[in-house]
Amino acid sequence: MPHRTSSDDHAAAAKHHLLPSPAGRVHVVEQGEGPLVLLVHGFPECWYSWRHQLPALAAAGYRAAAIDVRGYGRSSKPEATDAYRMLELVADNVAVVHGLGERSATIVGHDWGATIAAHSALLHPEAFRAVGLLSVPYTPPGGPMPSEVFAQMNGTGGEEEFYVSYFQEPGRAEAEIEPDVRGWLAGFYAALSADTMPPPTAPSPHFVTTGGTLRDRFPTAEALPTWLTERDLDVYAGEFERTGLTGALNRYRNMDRDWKDLTDFTNAPITQPSLFLTGNLDASTTWLSAAIKAYPHTLPGLTASHVLDDCGHWLQQEHPEQTNRHLTTWLASLTTVST
Repeated sequence: MPHRTSSDDHAAAAKHHLLPSPAGRVHVVEQGEGPLVLLVHGFPECWYSWRHQLPALAAAGYRAAAIDVRGYGRSSKPEATDAYRMLELVADNVAVVHGLGERSATIVGHDWGATIAAHSALLHPEAFRAVGLLSVPYTPPGGPMPSEVFAQMNGTGGEEEFYVSYFQEPGRAEAEIEPDVRGWLAGFYAALSADTMPPPTAPSPHFVTTGGTLRDRFPTAEALPTWLTERDLDVYAGEFERTGLTGALNRYRNMDRDWKDLTDFTNAPITQPSLFLTGNLDASTTWLSAAIKAYPHTLPGLTASHVLDDCGHWLQQEHPEQTNRHLTTWLASLTTVST
């Protein structure tokens, strides 16, 4: 069983900062000294999703810095939907590197954080010398417009709607989540965790039936995944009960804008040294299998790639020890190459 650690275990050593950013501020939690490793979380999480990595990276000789992405936690939350486009989030990451007094960093992201990390490396190779991607593989800009792709993933006859399409309309998903943020988060985390996800024969939790909600497909059992304690859930719920979900959901509402913004980078590879980690039960691995097969062309600097067994989507929390081992081994290899 994965080690389950409370937030109190990390509070003493971690330092919290508010750094200036194009939107106002970015909340950063850092631990350790050495080469900077910037950690970028996904949806619906916050800096706390890296609670197991901060001390491990610090112990390995790195300055680990986990941020609250724009719209989350203590970071700024602009009202405009288009303030959450990829170019803005990348600019925040560059601002954090400079705000911490560094010229460059290795950037590591999970879920949406992986996509943000990848584009940070693509657009600013001078600021991000290497990139680690957890759960979601790199897909270069270009191809069909995202809204068209997701519309094709909707169920036959319009009876099922893919969750990304469901998230597009402002206020729609918020209306489902807001009455019971804690319960919704628990169900969402459970639906994508190896030990609590629905069986393959059950309806997919990534789709919404006509007139229904995403929560209708969540596991019915009330037990939390083994990686998530009640206190961990309290941290996440407390953040989103305070901030709401709109800032987080606005990331999904900018995918077509990103497609237009990044036309100059169509089919562009990321050439810096890279790492890819995923779980064998993570649906992203199946949906984006073509992106993984294209890595020789899209990630020519890939130096390590691992699939974790009995692991769902919340990779660094479901299997923190394995994740930490792969991360530190990869980071050490970067130091060897640079010297």
